[in-house]
Amino acid sequence: MSKLSSIPGLGFYQNNTAVKWVVLVVSVLISAGSIYYTKILVDQLKGRERQQVQLYAKAIEYTANEEDTYGDVNFIAQEILFQNNSIPIIQADEKGAVLSYRNLDVEESWSQKRKDSYLQNEMSIMKEIYEPITVTLRDPQTSEVFGTQYIFYKNSFLLKQLIAYPYIQLSVIALFGFISFLAFNYSKMAEQNRVWVGLAKETAHQLGTPISSLMAWVEVIREDSDMQEKGVVEELEKDIQKLRIVTERFSSIGSTPTLKKENVVTLINNVVNYLRPRVSSKIRMEVFTLSDNISANVHAPLFEWVIENLSKNSVDAMGNSGTIAIKILRGNEGKVFIDVSDTGKGIPRSKIDSVFRAGFTTKKRGWGLGLTLAKRIIETYHNGKIFVKSSEENQGTTFRIILNAA
Repeated sequence: MSKLSSIPGLGFYQNNTAVKWVVLVVSVLISAGSIYYTKILVDQLKGRERQQVQLYAKAIEYTANEEDTYGDVNFIAQEILFQNNSIPIIQADEKGAVLSYRNLDVEESWSQKRKDSYLQNEMSIMKEIYEPITVTLRDPQTSEVFGTQYIFYKNSFLLKQLIAYPYIQLSVIALFGFISFLAFNYSKMAEQNRVWVGLAKETAHQLGTPISSLMAWVEVIREDSDMQEKGVVEELEKDIQKLRIVTERFSSIGSTPTLKKENVVTLINNVVNYLRPRVSSKIRMEVFTLSDNISANVHAPLFEWVIENLSKNSVDAMGNSGTIAIKILRGNEGKVFIDVSDTGKGIPRSKIDSVFRAGFTTKKRGWGLGLTLAKRIIETYHNGKIFVKSSEENQGTTFRIILNAA
């Protein structure tokens, strides 16, 4: 049964998915509220501008249809017609000829042809945005209709700004949120890096003393002829050498390792040969490759650590019996593919995205840092990739490592 270990300090990072969803939902609600409120203001302003244009049209109709209204015409011209200094308007006759216009960017230096072309284009745009307002021309004495004019208009610059404002506001907020997210991630990664380095250096330091002591005890045992015949000294020396390698691995975590051209087939066989006598005899460990000479740029101690870690995880997943198959392939574009497969209990589909997260473990005991370290070693130090290629419950799991070929 998969679980997340309760390591102090990891709770926040383990639950960060829920936090992200909460932040996302709150952000969406704020954005929707802002856009909705702005839409209400835009609709109100559109209504006011429509009323202003209608009043403008009625003023034109009144001045054209009434007689002996010199004083009224002067009032209408000053208080209504000339007061519109923001809404773009074009007055045209039945044939579409422009009679007058206001609040449009027409340069005096333009030729008449250019002006006409610009005004016709603007009138087409206005017609698509709003239905034109009709001005009916009547004979003042007989009230007989003798002509029709149309008032075309579009949104004022203020209304355009108001329509665009929420999107500009949300873009600025999104940019700020993105920068904050990057800063948070960088801070989190820097904190994690300090933890990794401190833990690795301290572990390497702590291992130094018992290794030195074990080496001394080996020399004492070597002098015992009975122990020599049993092969105890040779096995102890292998384990001491292994501890030295482990110490070197932890020391390498805190610094940038130097990558060298190494035969990955040989390195993987070294790990398998070391593990075989130390796991159950019912667990088979097999290495498959089409060539014994496949090289990649790696740091041998750290790379072997990753293979050992994946193999031990496979052993834990299988229990007392099963098969671990490691396939080494030379890929295209200078890549080397390494697949580590087992016949264990597999990983639930819902947990696959979490296997490399610090604290994830399927064991009752453990910190859940092995795969996190493996990912860091392969992707950060080796510029490669490691991921779950496939996994089926009660059938097994395959991890794939991609390295840069030498």
